[in-house]
Order: sequence, then structure tokens, then C-alpha cells
Amino acid sequence: MSYQVLLQEIEKGLPSPLYLLYASDSFLLREAVGLVKSLVPEGERDFNLHIFDLLSPDEPFSIQQIIDTANMFPFFGERRFSILSGDLKKLSEKDLKLLDSYISNPAPHSVFVMLHEGELKKEMRERFRASKVVFLDIKESEIPSWIKHKAHLKGLEITDDVADYLLGLIGPSLGLLSAEIDKVSLLGKKQVSIEDISEIIAGGRFYSPFELVDALRQKDAERVFRIYKELKGTTEDYSLIGVLNWLYGRSLTFKPGQKREEHLSRVFEILNKADIDIKSSGIDYPVEYLLVRLLRL
Repeated sequence: MSYQVLLQEIEKGLPSPLYLLYASDSFLLREAVGLVKSLVPEGERDFNLHIFDLLSPDEPFSIQQIIDTANMFPFFGERRFSILSGDLKKLSEKDLKLLDSYISNPAPHSVFVMLHEGELKKEMRERFRASKVVFLDIKESEIPSWIKHKAHLKGLEITDDVADYLLGLIGPSLGLLSAEIDKVSLLGKKQVSIEDISEIIAGGRFYSPFELVDALRQKDAERVFRIYKELKGTTEDYSLIGVLNWLYGRSLTFKPGQKREEHLSRVFEILNKADIDIKSSGIDYPVEYLLVRLLRL
């Protein structure tokens, strides 16, 4: 997990003078800013932490101003932290050459962090190769570990089962998961159970799409429709289809094999048909029909 590389660097206090962090999810870049900020004592932030946002129309600045700031000696501290965020591809060639000049000879008393949202093409990675380049995106299979780490930062201890339950309940959106972890932390508990998650997030609803898929795999029709009866009161049908698609998709990662892939291909065909039926109002009780078809596979 490349995000883990960033965490390791943070634990060491960001020892390198230059970093280039990029991600497709803006949430991860905001997280990175928060992590860098945590390294600067609160009393020093006005002097030794500078954040420049290329996308902000309210605070115009030049690349030369950023470099001048990074070259200044820190006040009351050992190092100065400068963060440049935005779309680096939109920088002019003149600005890029100014960055090239700084990167070739960075200030030893500064940490200069560049943040880029979106894909970073090979030529840009090559251009900034003197920096420590970290791709922050987290694979879906790594999200449970990320959940446990986020919870740990909030003083919470959760098991693998609890992390999987939360993931099945919320889905793979890191921003939403982070917000729910914040909500759970308000319980004041150190060890959080599935029941706690169910009560505070699902309003006491114990079942999640995760349990629904488990019941479908076990061909337990009675349990499938009991779970769905509870889910449909709080979950839109189209949202449920999306989560089921994602949950079944995870199986391709954990249990590869031709027979398994053929089975999942049929599952996705059925889910796609149900999605079309829901959006077009083509049939009555589309989710119930979907569940019957999945049970018969």
C-alpha cells in the first residue's frame, strides 16, 4: 500500500527534503495535508507551515514566491514545511523550470511537498524523480487495513470482522468511511463491536449488504429475504445494487479461477439486468426477482 509508505515517512518526520504525492481521490490528498500539518507544533504553524493551492482564486502567488518561502530559514523550529497542491500539469514551462532549479538544490532546512490530483504521466514522474514519489491510492483489498489504521488514530480498536462490516455497510468511499469512523469515536469506547457500528451508523439495523451476499452464497433463502426486508427500509434499491456489484467484485481478487470467474460473470449479468429494471421501472419487485435469480445460480 503506497499510502502506508507515506505513513512510514510521517513516523520518521518526513526526512527527505522533497516529496511528490499524487492520488486519484482528493480525500487522500487532504489526508496527506493533515498528516504533514501534524508534524508542525501548533505554535509554529503560522511561521513554519505554508500551504499553496494552485486551484485557489483567492490567494494568488507565483512559483518564485513558493520557492523563496521554502528557502527561508525556519522561525523557532528546526524545519520549514511548504506544500504545493493542485494540477501540476497546468504549470507553465517557465514555472516548471523554476521548480527544476529548486529540486536540484533543495533547502536543507525545508520539507517541500508537492500534491497532485489525478494521473501523473511518466514524463512528469521523470521530471520530479529527485523527489520521493508516492502514489497514495489504496486498493479495495487494502481498505480494511486502512479502516483499522484510521480507527487506531482515533484511539479505537476494531477487529477484522468489524472493519469488514463497516466496509460492507458504507461501501469503498474513503471519505464516507472516515466520517463514520469519526462518528463512532464519539462513543467514547476503546474497543468497538459490530453492534456498536450497527447502532450508531445503521440506526440499530444489524444487517448489511455484506451479510446479504453471505446468505446468497450459502443459498439460505429465508435469511436472504429476512435481511433484505430490513435493508430495504433504509437503503435505496439502486444503491444496494451498486454495493452488491462491489462486494461480488471483491471475490475476483480473493478467489481467482476460471470456474469462479464464470460464476461471477453470470452474477454481474443478473445485477446489470436488475439495475436496468430499477431505472426503467421495467418489472415489479426488481430486487426480489434479482435475489431469486442469484439464489438459483
